[in-house]
Amino acid sequence: MIITTGQLTSLFEEGKGGTDKNIRIESVMTDTRIEQKGSLFIPIVGENFDAHSFLDKAIENGAVAALWQKNMEFPADIHEDFPVFFVEDTVSAMQLLANEYIRRIQPTVVAVTGSNGKTTTKDMAASVLSQKFRTHHTKGNLNNHIGVPLTIFSMPEDTQVLVLEMGMNNKGEIEVLSNIARPHYGIVTNIGESHIEQLGSRENIAAAKLEITSGFRDDGELIFDGDEKLLKGTDGLSCGFSENVEYRAKEIFLHDEGSRFLVEGHRYLLPLVGKHNVKNATYVILLAKKLGMDAAEIQKGFDSLSMTGMRLEKLNGMKGSHVFNDTYNASPTSMKAVIEFVRTYKTKSHKVLVLGDMYELGMHSKELHAQVAEAITPEIDIVMTVGDDSKAISDKVATIFSSITTKHFREKGPLIEELKSVVGEQSIVLVKASRGMKLEEIVDTIVKD
Repeated sequence: MIITTGQLTSLFEEGKGGTDKNIRIESVMTDTRIEQKGSLFIPIVGENFDAHSFLDKAIENGAVAALWQKNMEFPADIHEDFPVFFVEDTVSAMQLLANEYIRRIQPTVVAVTGSNGKTTTKDMAASVLSQKFRTHHTKGNLNNHIGVPLTIFSMPEDTQVLVLEMGMNNKGEIEVLSNIARPHYGIVTNIGESHIEQLGSRENIAAAKLEITSGFRDDGELIFDGDEKLLKGTDGLSCGFSENVEYRAKEIFLHDEGSRFLVEGHRYLLPLVGKHNVKNATYVILLAKKLGMDAAEIQKGFDSLSMTGMRLEKLNGMKGSHVFNDTYNASPTSMKAVIEFVRTYKTKSHKVLVLGDMYELGMHSKELHAQVAEAITPEIDIVMTVGDDSKAISDKVATIFSSITTKHFREKGPLIEELKSVVGEQSIVLVKASRGMKLEEIVDTIVKD
């Protein structure tokens, strides 16, 4: 990001110090613990902190200018030449500046949301599009009202395509993000149960995800899950597996190291496991085709994939086992999808599921946990659950299949000891739960050093 204090005066008229001196700004600082030379300090007011208190530290670590919320007292000991822009709200001002930076750079903007698969799809799109375009994308999980602007600010000036992941907890949040970014293309990967506690129903979740279109350019296009009944009739381009979608994945062959499938007469190899990732790839193929890429360029992007961690990450486990770490997040839809993958896994014959609680399911939680059992069949040998509501999974499985060993644990320690005793050379172990369960602690104990 390159901008000057002089240019900022067109956005933020009220200021003091050297706001008109055209001081060069190269980045935005919100965390004063990190040194960032030539940065604009934007103090965020959170529930438990107020970064306005750290202006001295920001200047020490490289801030050359700052935004300042008008209702906050400005410290008297700051040098009178230090440029400060006064705003009603620093977060809103940050979002306005991010929108202005996109307007200056003029990249093609791709926004990705969905209950599950948005991070994988974002990573996939970035890998594919970078084969032809200078591409910048969301790193990690910077996908909210602060993370999206920070991703935009980190975009190099020569960026041609910007891929943004957009997350949400409540209605209206995607709308804000969409209006910051003004997408040319939007992708809705699916509609699951995440955030049903806040939104009340899958119908409301679908409506919230479709807010991604609210900031579309005049020629903006939506790419969405055409197999989802709640999105039937949506204006856009549908992808999926059913015959009524416009862009269909066919002749799908799933194996332990990835997938092979056909889209629009071209065959693709994807180094990601699971049928759900084939659908995610189909969104990316359609997007890439829209941007003028051919099948060879798309395949090269798939071959170069680098995924964000803890999402069905294959690891070498103890005693020669295979461990799949999918502990970043979980919903009933995503949990069923990865269980389907484990069921069809061919390299190992002894199949162990370690499943923890899924959060934000509200009054429907126990029922939705129990529904996960529908995906578990006798190909699975052992089901271990840990936490509270996940007990509904193992209890349900026990009532259906006496051949499957089931056990529930309130704490991780006893589960780890039990797991170590049953894992062998022929074992595949899936570990999945919501992020707050921290089941990566289980993964760490059974992964080979």
